Amino acid sequence: MTCDISYEAREPFEIPYEDIVRRVVDAALIQESCPYESEVSVTLTDAEEVRRINREFRGIDKTTDVLSFPMAEYDSPADFDFLEEESAFDCFNPETGELLLGDIILSVDKIREQAAAYGHSLTRELAFLTAHSMLHLMGYDHMEEKDRILMEERQRLLMEALDIPRE
Repeated sequence: MTCDISYEAREPFEIPYEDIVRRVVDAALIQESCPYESEVSVTLTDAEEVRRINREFRGIDKTTDVLSFPMAEYDSPADFDFLEEESAFDCFNPETGELLLGDIILSVDKIREQAAAYGHSLTRELAFLTAHSMLHLMGYDHMEEKDRILMEERQRLLMEALDIPRE
């Protein structure tokens, strides 16, 4: 697994964010039975930059806690079978052969704000948002009620597997 992590926020983050992110990414790939070595790009930045990215790529002029940009469109969540088709060759890094899952953009400002608001640790908030985003990169969504229920259950199971409970 390749997990490229960049930290672009102005204020330092006082937790071992790289270890936390890598641990969640790895656990999500295992939980969802991803059959490929995979590559994920994770950027931690501030609310201002997340707002700019959200405006530029989604046409939504507001900040948010996390943005997910999957590289593939799944017929159903975590169904990797379509990647065997020749038309899916652009989903793989030509140099490493790894599955390009996509990009995750996390707002350090929102992580701090939400951890305080929900009364739990920065570690828990970062892990939860990373888990949420990883599920998006593997085809999960929460636009429809049945999809939301499924995604929330997968998030809950992932956080339990990581032994990071709600506080």
